[in-house]
Amino acid sequence: MTTQAVKTMSSVDIAVACALLAALMIYFIFGVKPEASDDAPHRTQLDQLMERRDAIYENLRDLRFEFRAGKFSEQDYEEIKQSLEVEAARVLADMDQLTGGAPTPATRQTSTRLTAAEKVRQS
Repeated sequence: MTTQAVKTMSSVDIAVACALLAALMIYFIFGVKPEASDDAPHRTQLDQLMERRDAIYENLRDLRFEFRAGKFSEQDYEEIKQSLEVEAARVLADMDQLTGGAPTPATRQTSTRLTAAEKVRQS
């Protein structure tokens, strides 16, 4: 009789565990509340470009600091700096194209200088 009582108790435990698991799953699925960011408007392409521009400028500042600290040779510094400047010029050109605005003098100067540098690198 004790063996039968243990089996019944074991079946009851399993049934309770299954019911509890089902209740928790239902709560998890339907009880999730949306975050405030879900209601916020999505980032525009211009926002993404501006964030990329800021990241590139920050990378240039960090690169300059690390070069002055002696972490890079002058050749490595110039190569990395040049690639970051090329990327910055592209981002700025994309921003100008997206906004329909005329390129600023700084954008034109950087773009011209970097295009010439790319031609030298390719040859």
